[in-house]
Amino acid sequence: MAIKRSSKETQTSRKKPTTQSSAGNSEERLLSAKVTTQEPESNEDSIRPQKLTDYIGQKELKKILNIAIAAAKGRQESLDHLLLYGPPGLGKTTMSLILASEMGVNCKITAAPALERPRDITGLLIGLKPGDILFIDEIHRLNRMAEELLYPAMEDCRLDITIGKGQSAKIRSIPLPPFTLVGATTKVGSLTSPLRDRFGLIQRLRFYEIDELTLIVKRTAAILGVAITETGAEEVARRSRGTPRIANRLLKRVRDYSQVKQFDTIDQALAAEALDIFNVDARGLDWTDRLVLNTTIEQFNGGPVGLEAIAAATGEDAKTIEEVYEPYLLQIGYLNRTHRGRVVTQAAYEHLGKTKL
Repeated sequence: MAIKRSSKETQTSRKKPTTQSSAGNSEERLLSAKVTTQEPESNEDSIRPQKLTDYIGQKELKKILNIAIAAAKGRQESLDHLLLYGPPGLGKTTMSLILASEMGVNCKITAAPALERPRDITGLLIGLKPGDILFIDEIHRLNRMAEELLYPAMEDCRLDITIGKGQSAKIRSIPLPPFTLVGATTKVGSLTSPLRDRFGLIQRLRFYEIDELTLIVKRTAAILGVAITETGAEEVARRSRGTPRIANRLLKRVRDYSQVKQFDTIDQALAAEALDIFNVDARGLDWTDRLVLNTTIEQFNGGPVGLEAIAAATGEDAKTIEEVYEPYLLQIGYLNRTHRGRVVTQAAYEHLGKTKL
């Protein structure tokens, strides 16, 4: 399976011409945008599963996609457009690569912030072959012009290009082969309704259970050539915040620790010792998570307290606290949001070994 990643044009291509180009030259520039490719990192690529049967977790999503793949193959058509949403690190990019592998087509990968100008999205669409998958990460960040180019492409396999300006402007429609757009977003509510409604499948990726993450850790350890016990894998999984990406990252840190300490096998005690050094506790809280909770308890009596007050007291950016740290604390029930502000729960007091006054 060929994997192509789009990249931004070189600095030279960004310079505007000093004189207005003719309609023909404008069209040539729009259609000449090329998609450069680069090989994925071999280590990361080897960790990603290549088949749907090898993909651990997301059972409901896999059932739906198995049906969609079988139906598309039976009709010899491309898959319907798919929107995947959920927290980062749950496998949205991996799923798009698996879909391409299952369908026997290529997958082009890009991110919405890289599609700054019409020629960026045009170059991608023109280069698609029948059945190909176009994966756009952070699709909620698409600019208006790129989004409007996608509308006819998704619905009618047609690319509408405006050539020229003013009264001399002309619209040229270029036929596109049938393709599948897979969009990934952490903020499905930020997508415009016209774009969201053009996806035939809209699926949410959920956080992983401990047993699922344990299987992922064991699989990654085997690929990396690391010996790990069942309890060692469970310990890493328990501290991974329900996220495979974090599980793989923590496993690599434990591997580094065991290598330096010259241990042949990672067991529960060794995994716990290593992750304690990296300030990841038994519930997956890191130093900043505990700072937010401890500050709220010690300086604001556990709340309620406003986000800006917590940010000022901890020295962290308010948006970072809200988008990076709060979601997990809310998910595990250590923090509550009320109309008066944030409140630390009894479970958080117990975890931190503190007594609620």
